[in-house]
Amino acid sequence: MCVMQDLWYYLGIPPLAALAVVISTVLLYASFIFLSRLLGQRVLARLSGFDLLVVIVFGAVIGRAILGHIPTLAGGLVAMVTLLALEASIGQITKNSLMERMVNNRPVLLMAGDQFVAEEMHRCHVTVAQVRSQLRRSGIRAHDEVAAVILEPTGELSVLKRGVLIEKEMLRRVRSAERMPADLLTD
Repeated sequence: MCVMQDLWYYLGIPPLAALAVVISTVLLYASFIFLSRLLGQRVLARLSGFDLLVVIVFGAVIGRAILGHIPTLAGGLVAMVTLLALEASIGQITKNSLMERMVNNRPVLLMAGDQFVAEEMHRCHVTVAQVRSQLRRSGIRAHDEVAAVILEPTGELSVLKRGVLIEKEMLRRVRSAERMPADLLTD
């Protein structure tokens, strides 16, 4: 009988502890959404080696905080189900455009024509070196080939090349889109 109690201690979870895991998971999930909105979509962008290390440590800390003092198999299952339920809920909620705007960051114009939008880059924690790196990956050889660089809600940088005018609708909801040179836009 003692072996079964020990097994339950390591694998199971009492109802109150399960509730604590659910509450911890919900609060940490909400905190993550809030902080990623506060810090901007750059947090979600392509990771350097150092960023990857930070994400791994971050995941370990959050996982430990979610599971509490003694992580168990049942506690892990409760946390996993709670996270999946939160993801599904957010997916449903963001079908409403108002809620989508609350959860996701707006795209941001970082380069209008061949000019960097310094205040937006500063606000989004994006450096000129990072933008230039993306320009090179996009086949850009000179700044005058650029129509726009946009930091997307996913954290990726989109590069629009000169040569084809940009429909204004493509820049709807893009922060600082009014800085786009008129000669690069269609009416």
